Amino acid sequence: MDDFSNQIYSQVHQIPFGRVSTYGDIAKFAGYPGYARHVGRLMATLPEGSTIPWHRVINSQGRISLTGDALLRQIAALRAEDIEVSDSGRLSLRYYRWQGHS
Repeated sequence: MDDFSNQIYSQVHQIPFGRVSTYGDIAKFAGYPGYARHVGRLMATLPEGSTIPWHRVINSQGRISLTGDALLRQIAALRAEDIEVSDSGRLSLRYYRWQGHS
């Protein structure tokens, strides 16, 4: 695994239970500002059974970027952490956003 991936996974692992971060924030915390799309790609290609809390990463508009069954799976995972998420995948970044510690 390359250094970029390791840095991204390390940051995502630090997001606390009941909090979310954005793709852009994770890229910035890892030292790769401007690489939000790459973070999204990494989250989308995690192997089955990964312990990385991918479901805590959303887009900068406070929405889940996934669709279909993946959207429903992410909504369920966030709700299991007592995060209020609309049926369309929207939540309050102001309330739930993790500020990180890069």
